[in-house]
Amino acid sequence: MTFFGLHFQDIVFYTLAIILLVAALGVITTRNPVYAALYLVLAFFTAAGIWLLLEAEFLAIALVLVYVGAVMVLFLFVVMMLDINLDKLREGFWNALPVALPIGGMMAVEMMLIVGVRNFGADKVLAPPTHPADYSNTAELGRVLYTDYLLPFELASVVLLVAIVSAIALTLRDRKESKSMDPAKQVLVKKADRIRIIKMDAVVELEDESESLTDTASNDKPKKNGEAK
Repeated sequence: MTFFGLHFQDIVFYTLAIILLVAALGVITTRNPVYAALYLVLAFFTAAGIWLLLEAEFLAIALVLVYVGAVMVLFLFVVMMLDINLDKLREGFWNALPVALPIGGMMAVEMMLIVGVRNFGADKVLAPPTHPADYSNTAELGRVLYTDYLLPFELASVVLLVAIVSAIALTLRDRKESKSMDPAKQVLVKKADRIRIIKMDAVVELEDESESLTDTASNDKPKKNGEAK
């Protein structure tokens, strides 16, 4: 089925590509960091849609779950909690525009020269091969990852593990002015060691009612003429 000489898949691709370009421009042109983060979320969603057209379902779902569901939500909350002065951001926006436009144009020309103008277009992209009905994109990705790229995958895992351990070691420094707990001792604590029941006699102090009544009566008596001064 074609519309204006284009297949339905081509129309969806061009629509998603235009939305992706507009969202990317919104990220770098908007002066409000919250709006920039929302534009980036839109760019991630449209990029996931393009990956779905390329039959990369696992990568599309991973992009939405990891970047949109975790990273961008965290980044958005951090930006919203920061006290950012938007007036200062607006002052330097137009001042940097004459320098940013030539640099962006040079980068675009370099990318076109490297890739080649003739290689642009949906007709230059090869159609994905046909697969059987029981084909799984995730299973195929796992097979390639753990066979052809096993060593790079393990090296990347070790690098991430070192980064996690280093971040924990840097943040768990003991300070004299702060109170800290020993996890080893906390695990070994039993239920009987957490609560101590102390039995002691209750002592109730009562005022002497007779003395209080006597003092009240003496204060209420009228004084004689010679005693009042």
